[in-house]
Formats: sequence, C-alpha cells, structure tokens
Amino acid sequence: MTTPSRPRSGAIVLAAALDVVLVLVFAAIGRASHDESAFGLGLLTTAWPFLAALGVGWVATLAWRGPFEIGRTGVPVWVITVVGGMLLRFVSGQGTALPFIIVATIVLGVTLVGWRAIAALIRRLRSR
Repeated sequence: MTTPSRPRSGAIVLAAALDVVLVLVFAAIGRASHDESAFGLGLLTTAWPFLAALGVGWVATLAWRGPFEIGRTGVPVWVITVVGGMLLRFVSGQGTALPFIIVATIVLGVTLVGWRAIAALIRRLRSR
C-alpha cells in the first residue's frame, strides 16, 4: 500500500506566494484601470480584503496538504477569496458593485484556478 506523498515545504510556499501575488496583481490592474496608483498604500487598501479571504481559504481547505490540486484546493480557495473579499469590502465601506463582483469572480477564477490547471497539465505532460 502506498501513501500519497506530502507536498514539500518549498512547493507549499511557492503555491501560497503565487496566490498572494496573483491577488495583488488583480488589485493593481483594477486600480490602474481606474487611473489610481497601482502601488503603495492604495494597493494594500484594495487588496487586503481579498488577501485576508485568501488566507481564510487556505486555512479552511487545508491547502498546504494539496496546494496544487484544482478541485480540492483551487476552486474552494477561489470561491472563498471572492465571497470573503466582497464581504470584507462591504463591511469596510469599499465598493461591491455588481460589475466589480463579476470581474473579480472571473479574474480570480482564471488566476487562482488557472495556474493550478497549467501546473497539472505540465505534470501530466512530464509523466508521459
């Protein structure tokens, strides 16, 4: 009987860092598209609700056990990041207009799930 191997700590850190960077890029692009500074305190003001929700998503899914898994980690982390981020934006007085919710859902889905799908494809191609 074989047991699934545990992800190495470097892989866990890489996955978490990639998720954080992608949320920051999402916030920076959003700010830049509204002619606001994409860096500095303004970026953190925009990003913190999603970063906090991302952290909750990682804890809720125990993402470190399978940080590259799409269904077990990627999709739930994405949903928690969007829903939690929007709730935190709402309670902190930031905007939650429907078009923003739609764009955030799509962009964060493509990035947070997408990089995991690309990683899975690469692993599959390498195993051949």
